[in-house]
Parts: sequence; C-alpha cells; structure tokens
Amino acid sequence: MKQRRGKVKPKKSRKENILRTELGGYALSHGILRKAVGGDGHPLHFTGNYYNQGEMRKKELLQSCDVLGIPPSSIMIIDNRDFPDDPGVQWDTERVASVLLQHIEASGINLVVTFDAGGVSGHRNHVALYAAVRTLHSEGKLPKGCSVLTLRSVNVFRKYISLLDLPFALLHTRDVLFVLTSKEVAQAKRAMSCHRSQLLWFRRLYVLFSRYMRINSLHFL
Repeated sequence: MKQRRGKVKPKKSRKENILRTELGGYALSHGILRKAVGGDGHPLHFTGNYYNQGEMRKKELLQSCDVLGIPPSSIMIIDNRDFPDDPGVQWDTERVASVLLQHIEASGINLVVTFDAGGVSGHRNHVALYAAVRTLHSEGKLPKGCSVLTLRSVNVFRKYISLLDLPFALLHTRDVLFVLTSKEVAQAKRAMSCHRSQLLWFRRLYVLFSRYMRINSLHFL
C-alpha cells in the first residue's frame, strides 16, 4: 500500500495500466474491471476520517482488495485533509486533478476508470472525482494515449432491479458493458463484506439488489 502526500516521480517505462478512482465500498468493482479490461490495476482511493473511522476504513480497504486479488503494492491511498470523505464538503477540482495527474504520470497509466457526472449515487465526492478527470481530459493534460472510461449512473428504479436491468442496459448507448458471472458476483459480495464500518442498511440493500453488483455500463470521454 502506498500513501501519497507529496509529489510523485514518474517511472521511465509505460505499461498497460488501469487507474480506478474510488471511494469506500466501490473497491469491489475494480477487481471485476481489471479482469474484464486486462492489464495491471491500480485502485486510487481518496480517504478521510469520516465518523472518525479513517484508520478502520483503510484496513477494511486492504482486506477487500485482498479478496479481489489486488496486492497492497498496487493500492494508492490519498490521505489529505483537503479531501475529506464527507458528502457535505465540496472538493477543489484543480487540487484533485493535480493529485490524479501525478499518479497517472508516475504509474504510466493509459486507462482511467471513474464515475460520471451523476457519481452513481450523487455523492459530491464522487462527482468531484469525475470533474477532476474531465478537466484533465478537456484541457489535454493527460499523457498521450491515456483514455478515460466513466461509469454510467442510472435512476433509482434501474439501480435496484439487479439483473432485470440488463434489457435497459442493452437498449441504451454505451461503449463498454460488463455483465458479471455468478462467481464474480459472489467475489464482489465477499469484498463488500470487508467494509464492515460502512455496511449500513442502505448498503446492504445495495449488495442484494443493485444492478452495479452485476451490470456496469461505461462510456469513453
């Protein structure tokens, strides 16, 4: 596990690398994306001390990634007071973009996977990650050959009908569609169960009924 607070020195060589920007329980989807897309995966987590659970959530994250087969050496945790894990705080887009770009350049990333403008749940921190990545993309600051995939947000009805959302997903325009196997769903549930401090009643409903546990539609920027 790596924690960054300062600047990062770029590596000399590039590899087929995937960067997934995440918060909390969304660690579970990175392992599935890594298997589907191929290449090396680097989950980049912005963490904080929400409810004074910062250290506990870091341990849970490592346990979750272990279930998904992601080694600690590939995990990047950004622990910065400027980015508290708090939906009531608006993150500074330029600061987030700067941190992301440092890691993208340092790790030779050529595919960034993040939220879309809806942030899946509307969480302001999720939306901030999208805004930062979009800023880097629109201003041409991403390294040459680096692409961006965004995870499509859907309405509440579609979000909680699980596999029944597949016909809707097939009808809507998308660049990439992942449908998980039963084995992958079971693995994702085991990973999610590691985030015990965050398994509130609505996240338990998410694990049981969310289409994101089975279906993920993504678009290229």
